[in-house]
Amino acid sequence: MGHELHVVDAFTGFPFRGNPAAVCIMEGPAEPAWMQQVAGELKHSETAFLSPLPGGWDLRWFTPAQEVDLCGHATLASAFVLWETGREQPGSVIIFTTRSGTLTARRDGEWISLDFPAEPAGDAVPVPGLDRALGVTPVFIGRNRFDLLVELATASDVCDLDPDTNALAAIPARGIIVTAVSDLPDVDFVSRFFAPALGVPEDPVTGSAHCCLGPYWGKKLNKTELSGFQCSSRGGTVRVTLAGDRVILGGHAVRVFSGQLLV
Repeated sequence: MGHELHVVDAFTGFPFRGNPAAVCIMEGPAEPAWMQQVAGELKHSETAFLSPLPGGWDLRWFTPAQEVDLCGHATLASAFVLWETGREQPGSVIIFTTRSGTLTARRDGEWISLDFPAEPAGDAVPVPGLDRALGVTPVFIGRNRFDLLVELATASDVCDLDPDTNALAAIPARGIIVTAVSDLPDVDFVSRFFAPALGVPEDPVTGSAHCCLGPYWGKKLNKTELSGFQCSSRGGTVRVTLAGDRVILGGHAVRVFSGQLLV
């Protein structure tokens, strides 16, 4: 039996920019092993799997290598697809049940806003091999329950970074967020995200990383509303609003493919 399949470029208003996510819509739950095979076949940094629940949707995310607990861009892509295909009304608040609890999505003018948990980073002990893997000395290293947060001295240090991803894969963390204060107009900070241990050498635009970046830069810059640019080769913008123990992530999306998964 086939399943409806879409590919959406998230955190961008332009096709072939931002972060592509696959969205698979199913009639009911599927075996995790099958979902992992599909994600491995599609090879996007995340594939989202949706199945209906009373009043909402079950949502799970898989990289090519494993299931993950939180993903922003594939959640944004999922909400966009549900509205675009008429499964949700344009003014509706979409409720997702996930491994990170209940997440919601709503339209905010031309933006899509996601209500996610804040994931602030605390101070971390020095990480052996991190300097060598990055090829640069950090200004600050922090850690939350998922990732390392690494601040570098300048935006150019972040955007020009050419790390050893094989060495990064050996560091015990879901991923490594690298960031600096922005030198761009209307942008507060820049970042990149590397998760080679999950089969994602570099993620183009990472919503869940902004659950950490927002609180970090909000405190440093004394702001509750921020704009971040992830300066990967595809690039993308994430708007972040701090709301206590939650963050509201804002972005755009473009659907680039719709079809059917035949297996």
